[in-house]
Amino acid sequence: MAKKESTFMSMVLTLLIVTLVASAALGYIYEITKGPIAASKLAKLNNAIKQVVPEYDTIPGDEVYKMGIDGDTLVFYPAKKDGELVGTAISTFTNKGFGGNIKLMVGLLPDGTINNISVLEHKETPGLGDKMSKKKSEWSIQFNGKNPSDFKLKVTKDGGDVDAITASTISSRAFCDAVERAHKAYMEGGKK
Repeated sequence: MAKKESTFMSMVLTLLIVTLVASAALGYIYEITKGPIAASKLAKLNNAIKQVVPEYDTIPGDEVYKMGIDGDTLVFYPAKKDGELVGTAISTFTNKGFGGNIKLMVGLLPDGTINNISVLEHKETPGLGDKMSKKKSEWSIQFNGKNPSDFKLKVTKDGGDVDAITASTISSRAFCDAVERAHKAYMEGGKK
């Protein structure tokens, strides 16, 4: 049997076929996974809303609205029971974390009091800054029932009322910053 000589054209054709097959496979995988991924994200969002606002009988995602603050946009999810606003879940964030971006869901009562806070995403140091998450510690519970109008959302080291996570002052400051953004936006027009 004679050995075929590789030509530039045969190499290009082979590369094209391999690329097309890989692209088609990637596109197929994307199509079959995008539905479950979207459903998972929605379930995570709904769970976070449920954790931070009092019991409600509406679907907070139905009345979602956005509001700009300090050049960024926060997302508001009002929760109602019997037609009355019982709380608002606010998706907020800060870029001041030790590990970068921190995303929170802050639940505020109609008067601006913090009902509860859920950590959606962070990249803080395991064993230190990640203690902001309720899965790791109860540190964030100190915010519950406090109204930032008379509770300084700064760590005690900076003259505030928040006890910082031991050895994680930067993460604690960032957490306070994200909560403060949510409260500020709510008080400046987020009450709907």
